[in-house]
Amino acid sequence: MTETRTFKTSWGWMTVTASAKGVTSIDLFPSVRTVRHDSHRDEAAASIVKEAQAQLLSYLDGERREFALPIDWSAGTSFQRKVWKAIAGIPYGRVRSYQWVAMRVGGKQYARAVGMALGANPVPIVVPCHRIIAHDGSLGGFSSGLPLKRRLLGLEGTLTQLRNAR
Repeated sequence: MTETRTFKTSWGWMTVTASAKGVTSIDLFPSVRTVRHDSHRDEAAASIVKEAQAQLLSYLDGERREFALPIDWSAGTSFQRKVWKAIAGIPYGRVRSYQWVAMRVGGKQYARAVGMALGANPVPIVVPCHRIIAHDGSLGGFSSGLPLKRRLLGLEGTLTQLRNAR
């Protein structure tokens, strides 16, 4: 069973879903702004969602640099999970290239596959796929759009380090 909460942030609406194991998804642009209320509430999942909301709000307001949330890694393929776990450790204010990630999950020939795995990341921001850039220092892609990637990197103070970031 999962719990879901949609809430407004200073950056717009966001939806967080969690199981009793941890956060399962973060939707940065939910199309529906309704909160589902289940009669059979999973208290563990509800607690995780509540804490995720608090930490995300604090991060977006520039008051938090790290997340202390359990992640439910059950989504995705084994390769995707390997990529997501590799990027989870990239610290605030740092960027890494697709090739850097590829070298940690099997070799530089996996750089394109890393990009595909990042595009499928169900927990953006907490699993910081926005911190992955192209090897040449350009912005690369982002499943939630480049304007949001620029804004997140700007929040973390790394945007000015990139080539062609504007």
